[in-house]
Amino acid sequence: MAVRDLRFRPFLCVVGLGATLLLAVTGGVGWVLYQRLDGSIRTDEKTARALATDHGSRPRAVAHGAENILLLGSDREGNYGGERSDTTILLHLSADRRSASLVSVPRDMMVEIPSCLQPDGTRSRAQYAQFNWAFQFGGAACAIRTFEMLTGVRVDHHLVVDFTGFEKVVDAVGGVEVEVHEPMSVPDSTVELSPGRQLLRGDQALVFVRARTGVGDGSDLQRIERQKEFIDDLLRELRGSGTLTNPARLYPVLNAVTSSLVADRGLDSLGELYGLVEGARGIPPKRTSLVTIPCNPGYRGGYMMVVDQAEELFKALRDDKPLPKRLYNAYDKTQDEL
Repeated sequence: MAVRDLRFRPFLCVVGLGATLLLAVTGGVGWVLYQRLDGSIRTDEKTARALATDHGSRPRAVAHGAENILLLGSDREGNYGGERSDTTILLHLSADRRSASLVSVPRDMMVEIPSCLQPDGTRSRAQYAQFNWAFQFGGAACAIRTFEMLTGVRVDHHLVVDFTGFEKVVDAVGGVEVEVHEPMSVPDSTVELSPGRQLLRGDQALVFVRARTGVGDGSDLQRIERQKEFIDDLLRELRGSGTLTNPARLYPVLNAVTSSLVADRGLDSLGELYGLVEGARGIPPKRTSLVTIPCNPGYRGGYMMVVDQAEELFKALRDDKPLPKRLYNAYDKTQDEL
């Protein structure tokens, strides 16, 4: 399974460039608002402490100057009794900043999860389970260590975005119009949608992008494609409504994003996020790869990694080399093909 995924690059641009515009246009008042937004980003001290505890088991960086940022979408609703990472993507920036890769990790992929430090000070047991369970066992630190153990790639930074912020962003822009391709009736939800163009508010949009049962074939692949289409519609709304050039309309959007963001100390400010955007801005679209770890359907609905292809992908990331083209399938493209 492989899927194109552009969700986080536009997100970073909205935060970094939008905050800079807000400051530039509104002068002294903008500085106050900028400081307020900057202060809304929470620093992930808990993850830093947990990673420090297990520093001896983490891989070393091989390609000096390259950056690996793990992007996590957090399920705070706890549908199975705790918080999980609903979306996980590695953003790899090459050392020369001439290429970038976005690598999606299927949430249902079966992996070895290491023993992780838990909030109460005890440790979870090491086990073989779906990747998204790692976040529930030990938060972002456990997800990072699971990813590192799977790939051998050292994670330099991480960002966690929760779904509360997603709803607030959608409501801040007045809703998003989407194309509903087929009837949708999600169990345990009041959301029922008919085919055609429809305007979705925050709570409806959240159900729309997360649903797996009650729509289509119920696959994670289909769900991720629907998420990608929704974000395309959201960005179109932001551009078309003039929100990105109107500080009065932009501030509620930025406030919704920053208030839902948790980051490590290297990315916990608007200035650092803007620096990340600036570092990636010069990368040409044709040198931006978007792939998913190769997997096949497997045991009890989970996905089984295609080991030889996945290891070739991981080695390219570790060595800061172009991703092997032979691993691409119909869903994998460089950004200029999108």
